[in-house]
Amino acid sequence: MAKKATGKDDGEKYKRIVVKLGTNLLTAGSDRLDLVVMSTLVGQVARLHQQGRDVLLVTSGAIAAGRQELGISDGMRDIPCRQAMAAVGQTALMQSYEQLFEWHGIKVAQALLTRTDLSDRLGYLNARRTLLTLLKLRVLPIINENDVVAVEELGGASFGDNDNLSGLVTNLVDADLLVLLSDVEGLYTADPDRDRGATLIPSVERIDRSIEKLAGGTTGRGRGGMRTKLDAAKLATAAGATAVIAGGLEKDVILRVVAGDALGTIFPPTASKMESRKRWILSGLATRGSIVVDAGAARALKEQNRSLLPAGVKGVEGKFQRGDAVNIVAEAPGAKEKPSKGKKDSKAGAEYERIGCGITNYSSKELEAIKGARSDRIEELLGYAYGEEVVHRNDLVVS
Repeated sequence: MAKKATGKDDGEKYKRIVVKLGTNLLTAGSDRLDLVVMSTLVGQVARLHQQGRDVLLVTSGAIAAGRQELGISDGMRDIPCRQAMAAVGQTALMQSYEQLFEWHGIKVAQALLTRTDLSDRLGYLNARRTLLTLLKLRVLPIINENDVVAVEELGGASFGDNDNLSGLVTNLVDADLLVLLSDVEGLYTADPDRDRGATLIPSVERIDRSIEKLAGGTTGRGRGGMRTKLDAAKLATAAGATAVIAGGLEKDVILRVVAGDALGTIFPPTASKMESRKRWILSGLATRGSIVVDAGAARALKEQNRSLLPAGVKGVEGKFQRGDAVNIVAEAPGAKEKPSKGKKDSKAGAEYERIGCGITNYSSKELEAIKGARSDRIEELLGYAYGEEVVHRNDLVVS
């Protein structure tokens, strides 16, 4: 019998669950949806729903379904063609889900989202209210990225993959658990397809640079890979949820993960639950630029829950206005300076790591004038002041 991953009471504490199903899983590695696999997974989700839990399904597979419906060869991968396949396939995908869940007496609703929908604070709140209302009505939301309009060429309107979307949905609805399922059993010490000595990592307390280096590239027909799953897990755990990466073909995998069985790789929460506004800040969807801080400020923010003061600011990247959400970054430990590609700033090519996000009290132009200065000199340097803090701790989320 599998050992419990985090305790025997896990099944009771996971009341709201986001399950993400990848394309490689839904197609079982083929060029079309595998209804046997889908039926098995839907049956497990239905069991959780019937237990009274809130379950949201983030699904890939629209493009694969469209390719199947249209009989298009695998070689056609240009963006207009992918959008056309998504438009056709989304209908087929939802029809399959609707029929499968209907066998269990469960009503479903389709929710197509883009990054633009969630980057606006009002759009974020509207999406949250809609999903929470569906859950209250005992309707199971089935969520996918709107591939018909969401592409990288449209000004960053794309999530890029449904792994990231699942992490954002976990954040959006304040879920307790994110289950990322694919054809990969979890995070390994090396690529198991290339290294026979690779072993599964059962638990990761914190996703740092050493863990991120273990992630490989994209495989199969999906757009995501282990790196995007780690990104999703990092976002979910920072918002107070548990995340699990596991193989979707494992028998009763969803039910066993929810019960606390040690399957795949588990990522425990790295923070307590936070209010909706801070979750929106943490998502990074609306960030307009970055504030570079020194090592002392980074420690104060991460370890002492301090506000960011101008004395700790080393530089600014991008343009933003007062009241914008910004990334807070620090030079990565041991990072080597990269070529600056002709930029005047000698640190323009430096390697940074994000330590948090926040709402800035000063614009990028104003910060350039006051960076490194004591707070009591802000008014002297600008002629006015919006407070001693560049980012107040109440408007800051450390990731």
